[in-house]
Amino acid sequence: MAFRTRLQDRPLLLVYAWKATEPLLQLLRTPFERLGLERASRWVKPVEKPLKRLLFDCQMCGQCVLHYTGMTCPMTCPKQIRNGPCGGVQMDGKCEIDPTMDCVWLQALERLQRTPWTEEGLRLNPPVDWRLEDCASWVTLALGRDQIAIGTESEPRYASEVFD
Repeated sequence: MAFRTRLQDRPLLLVYAWKATEPLLQLLRTPFERLGLERASRWVKPVEKPLKRLLFDCQMCGQCVLHYTGMTCPMTCPKQIRNGPCGGVQMDGKCEIDPTMDCVWLQALERLQRTPWTEEGLRLNPPVDWRLEDCASWVTLALGRDQIAIGTESEPRYASEVFD
């Protein structure tokens, strides 16, 4: 736990690792398409799951938003909130559900300031598509299935658009 926290609090190494991994995943798009989501996930998951569990306490939702949330998994929030802290975060930054735990979203927003993606703090993440649960998010990313919004919109939206 201390290793994970220390690494996430200084996310530059994770950022560089992600920037190196993302183009490699795009190169695998065609083989993943040929295999299909489920079969490709079976091949990739034995590597992805233990690595991301160790580094991020990954919950394997299949739609990773780590690079939008300061390399902090929002699915570790007891309420699994994907867009910012709930109204129940305590004045000391603790979670209302588990008062021994720091609010995941306060950590994410603080850590996001230490990444090149600071503007992503206002990004509205699509709701979880539970059909992708337990699929490898590296595969869903390569196949373009990781950020599909439910409903009519297909592009990510930002909170600033709502306020303008």
